Amino acid sequence: MQSKGLIKFLVVVVSLACLYSLSFTFVTRKVESDAAEYAQGDMLKEKAYLDSVAGQVVYNLGVAKYTYREAKAREIALGLDLKGGMNVTMEISLDELIRNLANNPKDQAFNKSLETAVAKSRSTNTSLIDLFVEEYKASGSGTPIASFFATKDNAASISANSSEGQVRTFLKREADNAIENSYKVLRTRIDKFGVASPNIQIQQGTNRILVELPGIKDEDRVRKLLQGSAKLEFFETHSNPDVYPLLENIDKSLAAALRNDKSSSKTVSSVAKADSTATDTTASDANLLANLGAKTTDTDSAAALGQLAEQNPLFAVLNPSVYQGQNGQPSLTPGATVGYAHLKDTARVNQYLNRPEVRSMIPSNLKFMWSVKPEHNSPDFLSLFAIKTNNTESGAVLTGDVITEARDDFDQSNRPVVSMGMNAEGARQWRRITAQAAQSNASIAIILDGVVYSAPTVNEEIPGGNSSISGNFTIEDTKDLANVLKAGRLPTTAKIVEEAIVGPSLGQAAIDAGVNSAVIGFAVVMVFMIAYYNRAGIAANIAVVFNVFFLLGILASLNAVLTLPGIAGIVLTMGTAVDANVLIYERIREELGLGKSMRQAIADGYKHAMPSILDSQITTLLVGVILFFTGSGPIQGFATTLMIGIVTSLFTAIFISRLIFEYLLDKDKKISLSFPWSANTLKNANFQFVAKRKVYYMISAVVSVLCIISIFTKGFSLGVDFQGGRTYTVRYDNNVNLEDVRRNLDEVFGLTTEVKTFGSENQIKVTTTYHIEETSDEADGEVLAKLNEGLSQVGANDYEILSQQKVGPSIASDIRDRAIYAAVFSILIIAAYILLRFRRWQYSVSAAISTTHDGIVLLGIFSALDGLVPFSLDIDQHFVAALLTVLAYSVNDTVVVFDRLREYLTKPFGKNENLGSTINRAINSTLSRTIITSLTLIFVLAVLFIFGGEVIRGFSFAILIGIIVATYSSIFIAAPSMYDLTPEENAAQEIAPKVKEVKTVTS
Repeated sequence: MQSKGLIKFLVVVVSLACLYSLSFTFVTRKVESDAAEYAQGDMLKEKAYLDSVAGQVVYNLGVAKYTYREAKAREIALGLDLKGGMNVTMEISLDELIRNLANNPKDQAFNKSLETAVAKSRSTNTSLIDLFVEEYKASGSGTPIASFFATKDNAASISANSSEGQVRTFLKREADNAIENSYKVLRTRIDKFGVASPNIQIQQGTNRILVELPGIKDEDRVRKLLQGSAKLEFFETHSNPDVYPLLENIDKSLAAALRNDKSSSKTVSSVAKADSTATDTTASDANLLANLGAKTTDTDSAAALGQLAEQNPLFAVLNPSVYQGQNGQPSLTPGATVGYAHLKDTARVNQYLNRPEVRSMIPSNLKFMWSVKPEHNSPDFLSLFAIKTNNTESGAVLTGDVITEARDDFDQSNRPVVSMGMNAEGARQWRRITAQAAQSNASIAIILDGVVYSAPTVNEEIPGGNSSISGNFTIEDTKDLANVLKAGRLPTTAKIVEEAIVGPSLGQAAIDAGVNSAVIGFAVVMVFMIAYYNRAGIAANIAVVFNVFFLLGILASLNAVLTLPGIAGIVLTMGTAVDANVLIYERIREELGLGKSMRQAIADGYKHAMPSILDSQITTLLVGVILFFTGSGPIQGFATTLMIGIVTSLFTAIFISRLIFEYLLDKDKKISLSFPWSANTLKNANFQFVAKRKVYYMISAVVSVLCIISIFTKGFSLGVDFQGGRTYTVRYDNNVNLEDVRRNLDEVFGLTTEVKTFGSENQIKVTTTYHIEETSDEADGEVLAKLNEGLSQVGANDYEILSQQKVGPSIASDIRDRAIYAAVFSILIIAAYILLRFRRWQYSVSAAISTTHDGIVLLGIFSALDGLVPFSLDIDQHFVAALLTVLAYSVNDTVVVFDRLREYLTKPFGKNENLGSTINRAINSTLSRTIITSLTLIFVLAVLFIFGGEVIRGFSFAILIGIIVATYSSIFIAAPSMYDLTPEENAAQEIAPKVKEVKTVTS
């Protein structure tokens, strides 16, 4: 084995890297376990504990130290289906954007064209803007489309003489800006909400934003938070020297009030105790004591902090805004910033400032607000600003709707700044406001949704409305601030078009099911490999252990989110990881049968098995890539696991198992690849597959026709993500009669409701299309109320709604179209790869026939069995993922046979015997590998089906049935069809591998 030392080095490096990546998960789990033990079931206490340690070092590696927050960001995060929480898809209203950019014209042709475009967009992937422009063009209106958008606000971008193409470009640019600005607004709101590890991402190529909020419990608050209009305001500010005396008085009053409040006094003592037992005194605490004139040393700092928390409760958590003056004494910093607080202490500051006795001390024209994010030089501290309010409703001196332009820019010194432009009314007011502020060098705070983004000092009166905002900015800061200013005139809203809520109890059940299936599947694979391959099976099992370890380590390093389909992918990877070992072991056994020594047989076995291993795994990898880019949420998690698993499987099967064999050979240890009972399994198989191919064709044709009949007559049960609507998982205390539930819900909703058993007899899934076009909070509330009305009529049987999902019709159409494209594209990509790899069209067409057969049969089985089996057989994204996985496996099996056929066609017997005999020989020689790999996968999938939980039961059933069908087609359909596609007399020229002609020169 060449480069043995390099391979060992790689194994060690990759192992250490994976261990490092996984270690953060172990650390955070330990901290969270301590928090749970401390809280004893009190969620507020648990959150307070975790907030208190967020900035503390919990993982010390010597060369690097990590706080809990930093470690949390590096752990393997759990998806909503495992942890519980809320998943929503926000859609930016592009029709509203178009109307607002045109100042809501009353033109009939304009509005009719937009309405038609909106209707068409629900059933096509063409963008709404393109549809609208084309519809208006087709309307025959004599008014140029550009004239609607040539407004004062858009004057810098569009004029009445602009072309149709310029209008299209303008609208698309504004749409992109609206989506980007909405993303910034949502990010800020969610950060304020305090959700741990939220996931917010723009779905590229669409006008949608995905928001995942694990562990969330107040769904109504989330809906209001996400769908509220962005509110950008400009406020005048108070000066820190003017506000500091007030803060001193508040601090003194708080100390007295807390001493008289027994319960609050205990809270203060517990805070002081927590501070006194901290292992590290932060620099912020030391600075705070210095600013207040306290003298501390390392030995008495903890006691001083405890005393400070009792005597100065506010200043114990709020660091005053001071600086060291020329005489060495602290002086108050000018400006609107009145203090700084650690991220974990902001809630305590808010609590103090909201106490009744404190609120009565704060003047009516003063409001405290936090900065949107920490300063660059203090990454764990937020700034507190003193905002000046007046007698208007909001207290703002200017609102964001006057902003016409905002962009990140650079000043003459090449420093990042933000350039801002206003309309005429805004410019007039801005001149008055800045003239007044410039008299005292006051600041103007820029506030979005109650959070301060910037508070620049005004040095001079600004006429004309064109301003430049400078400060200690990075380029990223100016981009964010420019987006915030744009959000102030956001000409559209975002609404929830898809929603999924998973209760924590269902999430825990999913975790238990996933872990159980993984452990049992792992044990099944290991037992089978040892039972069949003897000591070589142990080597394969060691490789599988490394494979799972590497897979989890890479997932952690990529900050991937682990979902239930992701766990299914890990379980499936255990089965596919064996495939490469089986190919190698079967080839080694063949080489031993030729009389070679064990060392030579191992070397040749690895060498000759390599083409089949690579070809079979690459086809599956291609499907994983397609799934990743066309799927969403859990499907992307499955695709990620599948792709990484393929890479790690190749590495461990090819290199780690080889290292084990080399070690055993060097130590003269005995290597056994079978037991007596398995030594000759299918060794001299000589089944006449080609001769009897027409019988198999007939069987497949009959089954396919029956499946097609079922597909077109009975049809499918579409999942909510394919048809739209709302679905709820409900658990009753006792078993229920499905017909009673369905009848009650049909009466309440006034239309047919789908009710299915979901796991046990007391658990059901309800799907309704009532108000399918409505996505508002009011519609959600009405549907939920009617659902509860129908569910409550089922006798004296209490129930709980475990999860719910909402999918709008436009989302459902898009998901369905992407799924169809993914399936078709996968078949084409696989066929193209086979054509490229084997250079003959017969290989591609045979593989396409086989995979199409598998797809039809699997679809037909789902159609025929729907409603007859006690679990869901919905056609949804999970089914599409299963279907593509099956197609990949089908080609995987087929390619192994093709590789052997291609090899045999270069042998003397392949050139001399007829094509049918060679194809038959290729199928028989790979038959043991096909059967063993399929059996391994069937065992693993059976475990996943039985123990994996109801959520993925249909998914695992699809792959399980698909593997059986794919195994059949690769043996009885794919290779035999090569014979019928190739004229016998041209066989050598038609499908034999191309060989370069070598000219021999003699002298």
